[in-house]
Amino acid sequence: MEALDHKCPSCGAKITFHPKEQKWVCEYCGSKFSLEELQKYQNASSEELNQKSVPKEEIKVEEADLYRCKSCGAEIVAEPNTTATFCVYCGNTAILKERIQNSRVPDLIIPFQKVKEDAMVAFEKLVKHKPLVPKSFKNKKNIEKITGIYIPFWAYDFEVQGTAEFRGTDITTWSDFRNRYTKTDRFSVVCDGNMHYDKVLADGSSRFPDDLMDSLEPFEYKDLTSYNHAFLSGFLSEKYDVLEEDAQLRAKERTEKTSISLLQETVRHQQSTLIKHNLSIKKENSNYILLPVFMVNIKYHDKMYTFAMNGQTGKIVGELPLGTKEVIFWSVGIFLFCFVICILLYFGGIL
Repeated sequence: MEALDHKCPSCGAKITFHPKEQKWVCEYCGSKFSLEELQKYQNASSEELNQKSVPKEEIKVEEADLYRCKSCGAEIVAEPNTTATFCVYCGNTAILKERIQNSRVPDLIIPFQKVKEDAMVAFEKLVKHKPLVPKSFKNKKNIEKITGIYIPFWAYDFEVQGTAEFRGTDITTWSDFRNRYTKTDRFSVVCDGNMHYDKVLADGSSRFPDDLMDSLEPFEYKDLTSYNHAFLSGFLSEKYDVLEEDAQLRAKERTEKTSISLLQETVRHQQSTLIKHNLSIKKENSNYILLPVFMVNIKYHDKMYTFAMNGQTGKIVGELPLGTKEVIFWSVGIFLFCFVICILLYFGGIL
């Protein structure tokens, strides 16, 4: 099978999407093209091609496939849910159009706004001035492995109606010249409301931890645009392997928690505790979207640590481990420093 790539209409060299320019830039001749210009040269997918998709209930379990790079002819091995990757020989983006068309084509996409250098600087800043972090997390070679990838998400519009009952508590204290008094007032508070949510997100790929993907929010929907294969050039991309109906359950849970929290904020008492709720959550619309994320995996003590940066806003998340050698070194160093100070103070006092 052949892989689709994007070539410069001027010189035929490799062309990639540049987040800072929000255009496609040729690294060889320096030409820059808008999406409309690429479509004019038939170097970007048309609306008819974008709208082609299989029924959303169908999802195929695929195996790794071999693709042929259109630039150099080399073989490209792609993981089952990969829709855009790189040729390891010539570096060109390989967009696996057949895989995209054989599944539901994304409705919307937020193109990358940040570049790889932004992600590298953010990660270096994250680990800087943290002496207990293992050296491997500060290794330039590991930091340079940061990769931009479009992650599949399902986005739901919900209409929420219902009530929630809370126990409100007010505590008043006062004292006189002999005693201290405490008065506790308890109230039953019933709140009702109508709420509308636009594009509640649920991760559509089982490869990426849901809590990590949730932590990258919020994304700014002002940059949402119609999906086009051309946006994938220069980046990796995945397709969903979590069905829309399954992801919707998780999106509803998130919506329910948020709705209860919003209703609880209206309780005008010092403390409030949820007693029960009766919320109706109705889906009005859903979209399959791709969102930009920079990711890097670093292995330490047989455990893989994943760090991710929102490719639109620059928000970075991840768990930093404590290095065994670093902890021992600093513990011994602090002990010796304190020991020396104590000795000096002791003998200084005698003298």
